[in-house]
Amino acid sequence: MKHFINLDDLSNSDLNQIIDNAIALKKEHKAGVISKALEQKTLAMIFDKSSTRTRVSFEAGMVQLGGHALFLSDRDIQIGRGEPIIDTAIVIGSMVDAIMMRVSSHSDIVTFSKNAKVPVINALSDESHPCQLLADMMTYKEHNGNIQGKTVAYIGDGNNMCHTYMQAANVFDFTLNIATPVGYEPQHSFINKYQNCINLYTDATLACKDADLVITDVWASMGQEEEQAKRKLDFAGFQVNDALMENAKSDASFMHCLPAHRGEEVSANVIDGKQSLVWDEAENRLHAQKALLLYLLS
Repeated sequence: MKHFINLDDLSNSDLNQIIDNAIALKKEHKAGVISKALEQKTLAMIFDKSSTRTRVSFEAGMVQLGGHALFLSDRDIQIGRGEPIIDTAIVIGSMVDAIMMRVSSHSDIVTFSKNAKVPVINALSDESHPCQLLADMMTYKEHNGNIQGKTVAYIGDGNNMCHTYMQAANVFDFTLNIATPVGYEPQHSFINKYQNCINLYTDATLACKDADLVITDVWASMGQEEEQAKRKLDFAGFQVNDALMENAKSDASFMHCLPAHRGEEVSANVIDGKQSLVWDEAENRLHAQKALLLYLLS
């Protein structure tokens, strides 16, 4: 049984196979090619956090491949009323062909994968966000070729996006410079595991030096709204703006998983500028996840 819980659960070869197929699927879709590859297949989509890109991309992706997707919030199923996770996993897994989960608890996704008997996809947890990284790596490859040997600068919170970039650096073989304010570093377990491919900074300018790709995320993620004011103060000096991008290579790209707050973690000049790949990055969630579904259900 194949699952997609963390990015580096899969080999470099398998991830590149998925990305190359995603690029091909994107071209076919834009050419009007109709696919029935997942006809009669059903994907259950379980959410306890709201979403724009995750829901639309998975739901549209299943339709484009001839299949069907079910949206299930914690108000729609018995998890929200206290049914044990294992029981829910067994029941839902007996009725569908794959399960996608965008939930707060990474351990809930792991529990589902051990009990559902169908492929389980981590579409975001408090620990990692591997589907976003598939789209990011696809986007980089489309525009710049292989990322192996390059330098990526991650600026901001040491959160689930940062963790997944650490996994990506390991499996795709690039150097990751991470700049966070003091107290917002990635989890120590990730630092210890991926120390061979990361450099830690508290100075965003140093982290961006000669970078091929610059990444950031919101300063206060969903569920951290009450910390917004404090985080604005703590993250001062970590905005990706023109001055920061001047430290990267002249042809460096910029990405952001969205939603973005212009004037906070990124300036309008950067996210709306020539170096920004954010719109392709967002669209590629659709094609990367279609390729992932085909990989898991083949």
